[in-house]
Amino acid sequence: MRPAYFILKIVLKYSLWAYYPILRIINRPKGYFKRTIYVSNHAASFMDPLVVGGNQSPIIFFMTRSDVFTPIMKPILWAAHMLPIYRSHDGEDTKKKNEEVFQVCNRILKYGRSLIIYGEGFTDDVFIRRLKPLKKGAVRIGFGALESMNWEMKIYIQTVGINYEDPNFVGSGVVISNGHPICLNDYKKQYLENPQKVISELTNAIELDLRSQITDIRDEKWAPIHEKIMRISKKGMHPIDSNKNISILKRREYSKRLAAEFNLKDLNSDTTMLQLRNELNHYFNLLDEKGVKEHILTEHLKGKNPSIFSKIQNVLLLPMVGLGVIHNYLPYRFVRDFVEKSFKRKVFWGSVKMTMGTLLIGLYNIVLLVIINHFVFYNSWLWTAYFFIVPPLTGIYTFNFFQRNKKEKELLAIQSKDIGELIERRNALREKIKNLFPF
Repeated sequence: MRPAYFILKIVLKYSLWAYYPILRIINRPKGYFKRTIYVSNHAASFMDPLVVGGNQSPIIFFMTRSDVFTPIMKPILWAAHMLPIYRSHDGEDTKKKNEEVFQVCNRILKYGRSLIIYGEGFTDDVFIRRLKPLKKGAVRIGFGALESMNWEMKIYIQTVGINYEDPNFVGSGVVISNGHPICLNDYKKQYLENPQKVISELTNAIELDLRSQITDIRDEKWAPIHEKIMRISKKGMHPIDSNKNISILKRREYSKRLAAEFNLKDLNSDTTMLQLRNELNHYFNLLDEKGVKEHILTEHLKGKNPSIFSKIQNVLLLPMVGLGVIHNYLPYRFVRDFVEKSFKRKVFWGSVKMTMGTLLIGLYNIVLLVIINHFVFYNSWLWTAYFFIVPPLTGIYTFNFFQRNKKEKELLAIQSKDIGELIERRNALREKIKNLFPF
C-alpha cells in the first residue's frame, strides 16, 4: 500500500462523513487482500473512486482515464493507486500502452490486491440514475491475469453499485451495494474453447447484476419525471424532498422499484404517464413562478415554522459559528468559486470541491495555528488537538447553521404567499402517484 493511498484512505473517511453523513453498505467485502476486479457504475465521475475506496476494506487500484495523467499529476495519481487506461482518441500506440498497463494489473492481482473498473467508460454530464452499456475490459483483464499466472490462483469479478441521493449535495446519503463475486476460474474450460463468447456472456451477466444493484432508468428522458415522483411521494432517494424517517435502504428500494415500473411501460405511448408528466411539470413550474420550494411547502403544511427556541439557540451558538467562519470560510469560498468557474460539467463539482476543500482548509488552518502558536500562546500539543477537533466540527455546524437559517427565512416568506393552487395540485398529484405506484 503506497503512503499517499494510506493517508487518503484515513483522511477521506472524515471528508466523506461530512459530505455524506448517511452511508449504508450492502454485502461489504471483508479483508484487505481479495484478488478481485470490482466493476462499478460511474454516476459521479471522480467521486465514485473516493466513495468506494474510502469506505470499503480491500486495497484497490483504480483504472482511470489517461488524459488526467499530466506531468504534474502523474506522481500524485501513481501514489494514490491510479492506473491510466488509454482510449482510441488518446493518440498513437494506444494498444501498446494498454498492454503495458495490463501487465501491471496482472502483478497487482497476483499479489492479492484488487482493481476497480468503471465499466461504462464515461459519466453523464448531469447526474442520472441509470447504467450505460458495459465494456468488456474488466473480463478481458481478469482472464489475461489468469493466463499470466497459469490459472494457479483464483481471480474474482464483483459488481459495486453506488446509489447517491445526490453526489453534489452536502448532507446527502449513499448506499453502496456489492453483488456476489464470480470466480473466473470456473469458466476455464469454456474460455479455452471460445474466449470471445465467454467474455461477451460474462460481460452481459455482470451488466445485469450491476443493474440490480442500482436505480436504472432505461429511458433517460424520463429520469426527471422519476425524480419528481420521488419528490412528491417523499419515499425515494432525494436529498431534500424525502421522508428521513424512512431508512435510506427502503428509499433506495422505492427508487429502484419505481424505475422498474417505468422500464416495463411504453412511456412515450402511455397516455396515463404522459398526462402525469404534464401535471408534474406544470406543478414544478408553478413552484418556480411563485418562488416556493417543494420541501418548504411540505414543512409549512406540517406546521413546522420557526420557533422562539430556535431563534434563541441561534443567538447562543453564534460564537461557534464565528469560529466556523474563521477556520473555514475563506478556503471554502475560494474552492467553491474556483470549481464552479473552472469545471463546466457539474458532475465534477462535488468530488473536486470535497478534495480541494479538505486540502486547502487543512493547509489554511495549519498556517493559522502555527502563527497563533508562535505569537499568541505557545503550546504545540494544544493547538495540534485543536486542529483536529475545532475547524472540522465548527465548519460542519456553521454550514448547517446557514442552511437552517435560510430554510427558516423561506418558511416565514411562504406565509405571505398565495399557495392555494399549489396545495390543491400537490394533493391531486400525491393521490394519483399513490394509485399508480401503490408500494
